[in-house]
Amino acid sequence: MSSSRDDPLRRWPFDDMERVLRGFGSAGVGRDEESNVVTSHWMPPVDIREEAAGFVIEADVPGVDPAAIEVSMADGVLSIRGERPAPGDAERTTMRRAERARGTFYRRFSLPDTADAQRITARCTSGVLRVDIPKRAAATPRKIEVRG
Repeated sequence: MSSSRDDPLRRWPFDDMERVLRGFGSAGVGRDEESNVVTSHWMPPVDIREEAAGFVIEADVPGVDPAAIEVSMADGVLSIRGERPAPGDAERTTMRRAERARGTFYRRFSLPDTADAQRITARCTSGVLRVDIPKRAAATPRKIEVRG
């Protein structure tokens, strides 16, 4: 019988996701020089797509006030951080089950050189944060007409 730390059903659910996302350029949480300063109580799940004009990151952040989300870009790394507030004292005394993660979150993603950091935009609608990262004009594929 394996110990609980070796049991895949008992692992933190995002361990495997972080390994996959690292392959797509995720800088991860707690894996760099800032890990001593920045902590995360939970990590919103993300989808990352590459489109012809750029990249799109969508993160599920239900219950998070858009004003409490910070998106920043430095040294080729896009950082997303925010907070879902913990329940107040009155809510805690009546709580019978608490399954939703609360507190701060922090995600980092290394961007490719083709990303245009100056034109990144972000918006949050219906609990989904969408970050649009355009590609630089030189990196956008251009169709060339072939003449006969």
